[in-house]
Amino acid sequence: MEIKELVSFYINETSQTLDVTFRIHSDNEDEIRTDQIELEESKTFGYVLTQNNSDNFYEDEEEEEDYFDEFFDQDFEEEEIISFLNEYYLIYPKRLPDTQLF
Repeated sequence: MEIKELVSFYINETSQTLDVTFRIHSDNEDEIRTDQIELEESKTFGYVLTQNNSDNFYEDEEEEEDYFDEFFDQDFEEEEIISFLNEYYLIYPKRLPDTQLF
């Protein structure tokens, strides 16, 4: 089992969950899998998927923009989530959600 495509994801800080929709290699293009995983699970695997930046202060606006551009890089975040999901479902194969028609 390996993630082929991350269709969507949302890190819900309020409910402390990662809401994901994805496909694995054995899924057809018209099938998706949807899951909601506690953020505590990601921490157990060594992934910190939350973004708490309220304590960061910068001397100038350009320094702040550079930090946020780098920190909120969508591709990096997707790679981290895919990596986490691959490990998570490898350890807990029974938690892999069933496919649904897209």
